Amino acid sequence: MVTCDFRVGYGYDVHRFAKSRKLVLGGVEIPHKVGLTGHSDADVLLHSVCDALLGAAGFEDIGHQFPNTDSRFKDISSLILLKETYKLISKKKFKVGNIDCMLSLEEPKIFKFIDEMKKNISSVIKSKNISIKATTAEGLGFVGKKEGCEATCVAILYK
Repeated sequence: MVTCDFRVGYGYDVHRFAKSRKLVLGGVEIPHKVGLTGHSDADVLLHSVCDALLGAAGFEDIGHQFPNTDSRFKDISSLILLKETYKLISKKKFKVGNIDCMLSLEEPKIFKFIDEMKKNISSVIKSKNISIKATTAEGLGFVGKKEGCEATCVAILYK
């Protein structure tokens, strides 16, 4: 009898907008008047993906793996953090079944960048089963007031 080990992980991240930063989502630099502030490139989408993968594999969260007190991670591309995350889960023999992501932001509209985001993520996690969606907050809360952006991700791993 063949058995599979399936794991589900959930990731969430949020960052505040800042005028002096670039907006990077899914490893794609998106033209906009503000970016997201953080120790790394503040890519909320990739941070939520990392946390979902780490959680599914039984690791501590992204803050433990890549602490914001470590100068090695200052302004680092979150694609590098995703690569390191993928190495960790691969050492435990996990493969990515799929990831499903949601970005919440009022602006800019990101639909035309989603395919490039998927390609970036797929090239790292060796899976094409990636969903990225975007929504607004209808003017409610910090997202609706255009103060920041948040992202969630669910990941399924198997071995």
